Amino acid sequence: MTQTSPAATPVQTPPAPRRRVHPAWFVAAVTFVTITGAAAFRSLPGLLIDPLHQEFGWSRGTIGAAVSVNLALYGLTAPFAAALMDRFGIRRVVAAALTVIACGSLLTVWMTAPWQLLLCWGLLVGLGTGSMALAFAATVTNRWFTERRGLVSGILTAASASGQLVFLPVLSWVVTDHGWRPAAVTVGLTALAVVPLVWLLLRDHPADLGEKPYGAREFVPKPPPVTGAARRTLTVLSRSVRTGTFWLLAGTFAICGASTNGLVQTHFVPAEHDHGMPVTTAASLLAVIGVFDVAGTIASGWFTDRFEPRRLLAVYYALRGLSLLFLPMLLGPSIKPSMIFFVIFYGLDWVATVPPTLALCREQFGEDSAIVFGWVLAAHQIGAALVAYLGGVARDVFGSYDLVWYASGALCAAAALMSLVIRRTAPAVTPAVS
Repeated sequence: MTQTSPAATPVQTPPAPRRRVHPAWFVAAVTFVTITGAAAFRSLPGLLIDPLHQEFGWSRGTIGAAVSVNLALYGLTAPFAAALMDRFGIRRVVAAALTVIACGSLLTVWMTAPWQLLLCWGLLVGLGTGSMALAFAATVTNRWFTERRGLVSGILTAASASGQLVFLPVLSWVVTDHGWRPAAVTVGLTALAVVPLVWLLLRDHPADLGEKPYGAREFVPKPPPVTGAARRTLTVLSRSVRTGTFWLLAGTFAICGASTNGLVQTHFVPAEHDHGMPVTTAASLLAVIGVFDVAGTIASGWFTDRFEPRRLLAVYYALRGLSLLFLPMLLGPSIKPSMIFFVIFYGLDWVATVPPTLALCREQFGEDSAIVFGWVLAAHQIGAALVAYLGGVARDVFGSYDLVWYASGALCAAAALMSLVIRRTAPAVTPAVS
């Protein structure tokens, strides 16, 4: 009698483990939202030049001086903020910075004299936004990522443009229909609302969660707090200024600030208004620039992971200078196809320079790169501050912004040439100063 064997039991393959999202991406998301919220106040200066001029009789040069103080402090605070984050942690520094921004914005409601504008809008908001400048994005990128750094730095840089995109149309409507004071209150409350998000969700280092940085093969222990933040910041500066690379990066980034934050962000809306365009329409155009800025900056981060950063910078500056030379011919009371082309073209280039500049800092200065980038950003904001002030003076003296557009276009051409001179080989990495 033949005995049948029992049917073979099929072998069960264990299910593949689910790929979870690395916490670094959640930290990057919180950082993006935080920078977006802080960018609300950065959207306001160009909208308030005419209302403050009409209500108080202050000259555009006086108002531009307050903007220039804000922009200068935004840059000068950044390298110290990067060192403070090494000392006290990212979360504490950013939460304090948002609170200072909110206080400065809300206090402007009661101002009646130019010195109060300089104090609230210039000093307080400048210090607060400077503590959350691009050095904040650089610190997060350096700590949480070893791969995709160019892409992440592009995304976080785009957060400022996203804030402009979100808040510019709303704030222009508030200023036009309800006055500038409700707009200032809106900005202050927005910055304040982000504080709980930062405190609850932002973490200082992957080791706080027992994680490796994204893309790292080995666990990276959290470094001890670095004391002497101010001394370290100045020591890094004294060492970096001895290199030609630092001065080329600082010089090109100063021109970047002059041709973006100082010029277009501050003076584009009043310049279009001079040509008969309603403020809300001009502000909407600036917001659309922010739309394409987001796309351009993220794309620039992707390019930076794949192409030579020096050549990218040269192309970006050359194209920006070309667009600014044509802008005076495009201004008018209505939106024309040529202006739409400028908005798209210029928007794609607005802060596309940041990812390759950050990559060159990281390549050349190693562990000190976040602080060095903070000083390079300081040069960016000094350039922006000069043009914010001189642009207002030029408008008061000549009755037009044309001279400023042409001068900025020529400076961008110089920046393109300077970018190609930056050395390619990285020096030996110097350990961070404790």
